[in-house]
Amino acid sequence: MTQDVIALTPRMPDPKALLAGLHAGGPDLRVDQAGDGAVVRLCADSGQTLLSLEAPRYLQVPREVERLLGKGVWNESPVWWTEARASSAAAEAARLAGSVAGRLAAVLGGAVWPPGAGHTEVVPDLAGLRGDTAPPGVDVLTARAAVVIQGRPVVAATTWLADVARNAARTGRELQLVTPPDTRLTFPFHTLLDGLPSRWVVRNLECGYYDGLSGAVLDWHDGRFAPATTDDGAPRIAEAFRQPAGAEGERQLILSLRTIHPADDRLTLGGAPELAWRVLTGAPPAGWSTAEPVNVPWSRRQLTELARGRAQRSLPTWVVVVGGSDRPSIATVRVTHTAVGVEERTTIVLGYGSGHDVPLDLVPELAASLATDHGLATMLVQLRSARADLSTPARHQPPSAPLSFTLGPDAVAGLGLTGTALADTVPMRLGPAAGPGLHYVLGDGGGPSGWERLRKIQARMGRLSRTTDSVADTGF
Repeated sequence: MTQDVIALTPRMPDPKALLAGLHAGGPDLRVDQAGDGAVVRLCADSGQTLLSLEAPRYLQVPREVERLLGKGVWNESPVWWTEARASSAAAEAARLAGSVAGRLAAVLGGAVWPPGAGHTEVVPDLAGLRGDTAPPGVDVLTARAAVVIQGRPVVAATTWLADVARNAARTGRELQLVTPPDTRLTFPFHTLLDGLPSRWVVRNLECGYYDGLSGAVLDWHDGRFAPATTDDGAPRIAEAFRQPAGAEGERQLILSLRTIHPADDRLTLGGAPELAWRVLTGAPPAGWSTAEPVNVPWSRRQLTELARGRAQRSLPTWVVVVGGSDRPSIATVRVTHTAVGVEERTTIVLGYGSGHDVPLDLVPELAASLATDHGLATMLVQLRSARADLSTPARHQPPSAPLSFTLGPDAVAGLGLTGTALADTVPMRLGPAAGPGLHYVLGDGGGPSGWERLRKIQARMGRLSRTTDSVADTGF
């Protein structure tokens, strides 16, 4: 099992401190740099990677450590986050990771996670080790799967794990993440798994292996984990998956919105998600990043510069955005340059604890502002019973229910709609009468009837394929 050890330090890990950490394996290990130098690797003389050390990340966004590692680990902000990943090919590599992190904390002050993993001893007799041929970060590599074993309480869309997922897809393999039953996924990582060939494999000591998202019992077969079926071919569901998810009375409000902007030099991205945060939480987003943990203060200008630079290389941009108020909130934003302009696809999730009201009365106000001033094409709003901390447990969760669906002015004009009722739902007109948007209320989140109304509206809008695609691509 790959062992991740994280050093949290108030001071920057400078070259001297990093060198002290890298000497944890003695003088005979080779130091290599991977890619653009963002990863430093300690290798045995056989060439086998024993440890990968990520470039330190300066977390300027409050509560990111708590969100990913739990309460009480580190309460100050900002902080430097330096992650060491030990290879599963050598039993002593985990001690090596603990020594590297422990030395950084000893030199710079700070803490090591997991508690008790840090130390400052030299780990001897590593130079001559030979391991398997799996790439760094992968515990088992077959022709069909890249298996990564994680024991963290929360698995996030970190840089290294996202790279493993993309490399697995590029080589025609399925990413298979193996965790204990109490591990949870962040919303961004859940979204990443949805977009790639992947499977979340939960190892339960009482009932074996099962899929953390569907509950299907899994067996190892032909080089990968695959569903075990009954005699009639139906999947078997693990009893552990049927247990309560521990979210009684908690809810999530989900907004999936698509905006389109003219591709010109005056464009500044991020206006739609910022407006949604301000309306629904009373504050702008706190930070953004291309991976978790989110480390950079929110900046529409910097987001635009990143997306513009990637668009010049014909690459999309995918980022994570987090909120800074007491309301749990997180989003993924994907920016692409298309024939119709610059598209932003944003999915925002907000969490509400038991007894906290969901501000459904603010949704029409938000829809009107987005349709009038922010190039809104479509917005689907849903409500679901799920954890207020926005993480996904390996348990059954009820499906979401749609609350409303909004069409921006250009989509309305393209469909030739006039504001008449669709699916027995009379829309609210948004913006100027000459070019309005339309806001359809589908339900109150209390039952499945809203999906039937939405399907009827989609059927009426069948000629506008882009709108239909955006409705289907909600991630839930």
